[in-house]
Amino acid sequence: MKGKSKLYKVFIYVALLTLAISIIVPIAWVFFASVKENAEFYGDPWAFPKGFHIQNFIDAFQKANMGEYMLNSVIVTVVALIILIAVALPAAYVLARFEFKGKKILNTVFMMGLFINSTYIVVPIFLMLLDGDAFLTKVIGRGFLIDNIFVLALVYAATSLPFTIYLMSNYFKTLSTSYEEAAYIDGAGLFKTLITVMAPLAKPSIITVILFNFLNFWNEYIIALTLLPGDSKTLPVGLINLMAGQKAAANYGQMYAGLVIVMLPTLILYILVQKQLTQGMTVGGTKE
Repeated sequence: MKGKSKLYKVFIYVALLTLAISIIVPIAWVFFASVKENAEFYGDPWAFPKGFHIQNFIDAFQKANMGEYMLNSVIVTVVALIILIAVALPAAYVLARFEFKGKKILNTVFMMGLFINSTYIVVPIFLMLLDGDAFLTKVIGRGFLIDNIFVLALVYAATSLPFTIYLMSNYFKTLSTSYEEAAYIDGAGLFKTLITVMAPLAKPSIITVILFNFLNFWNEYIIALTLLPGDSKTLPVGLINLMAGQKAAANYGQMYAGLVIVMLPTLILYILVQKQLTQGMTVGGTKE
């Protein structure tokens, strides 16, 4: 039995090491490629860069408009997260703590939403916004629903509500009611109790949903491509255009610099909140 246990541990370690290498090596290769000159790509692709060609990042920001695309992505992501937390936090708290008519129906609807990928409904969303713009054009002379980064943020928040409410409501169920009882004795109302008592206690769950949804919003491509047909683009859409253009121009350093610009914020955020993410996933996933 001890021999089998050791063999099993060796197998797990080898599997985890292989998985780590398969993830780290491509990421490291992209980082090294982003500071290479074009001539270096025609030699050994695995060779280390001869120097740090920072001009690739400058060209990506200036010539390929990656700076403007990055600003759009930051605005869309931040606005979507604010809307999402503002709606999901009280909704999850109510579903976890209170009994009322229609609660089972609401829970069922949110559970159904977990199994619907937002890319499947992007065409109906686009048609709804298009009809809305046609109506607004008749009423006020112009529409603003299509090619609007704030409307895109609203769509992101709405499509992420089922997962966010499900995770946060499960976390609220694990918290003791004694905290709320103490707040009620001190004269706090429902809203004050939620904001000053329950929300800080649910911090691991909130950080978890922020990270997951940040990754989702930051890297989303299909909805952004559909709802932003004009010059305003988010970073993933701009990156695809950059890659298509740079392949024709054979400017690979600038292309990989764009990839690093997209990846770096998500890597930094994960490193900063790794501990809270693990805690939120393990506690928030418990059942009653």
